[in-house]
Amino acid sequence: MDLILWRHAEAHPLREGQSDLERRLTAQGERQARRMAVWLEQRLPASALVLVSPALRCQGTVRALEGRTPRTLAALGPERSAEELLAAVQWPDAPAPVLVIGHQPTLGRVAARLLAGAEQDWSLKKAGVWWLRSRRRAGQLQTVLHGAMGPELL
Repeated sequence: MDLILWRHAEAHPLREGQSDLERRLTAQGERQARRMAVWLEQRLPASALVLVSPALRCQGTVRALEGRTPRTLAALGPERSAEELLAAVQWPDAPAPVLVIGHQPTLGRVAARLLAGAEQDWSLKKAGVWWLRSRRRAGQLQTVLHGAMGPELL
C-alpha cells in the first residue's frame, strides 16, 4: 500500500474568536499548494483515494489538485491521533494508494511510527509530502520512504 502524507500549506494565524478549523491559506500557501499539486498530479495513480481534514486550510490545499474528488474525514482533523489516521486509511491493507491532506503533529507521528517503529514528534514541513510504501519481505511487514518533497524544491 502507498500512503502519501501531505501537510496543508501555509495558513493564516488563529485570530481571536476564530475556530482552528476556520483558518484559511495565505497567498503563499496557495502558491505552495499549487506547486505541490502539480508534482503530485504527475505521480499519483488514477486509482488513488484522496482523504482530507475538514479544516479549511486542508480543504484549500486539496483544491489545488485537478480532477480529484476528495473525501473529508473528521478522523483527519487537527489533534487527531496517528492511530485514528491509520485506521481511517486502512493501513496497510487499503486496496489503492491513499493521499491524506492533514496536520502536524499527527502526520509526523504517523511517519515515525511506520518508519521507525515508535511514535515520535517528527516534523513535516508545510505543504510537504512524504510518500510511504508498505511491503512484505520474508513474511514481515516493512515500510519504506518512497519519496519526500517540499514546495521550495519545486
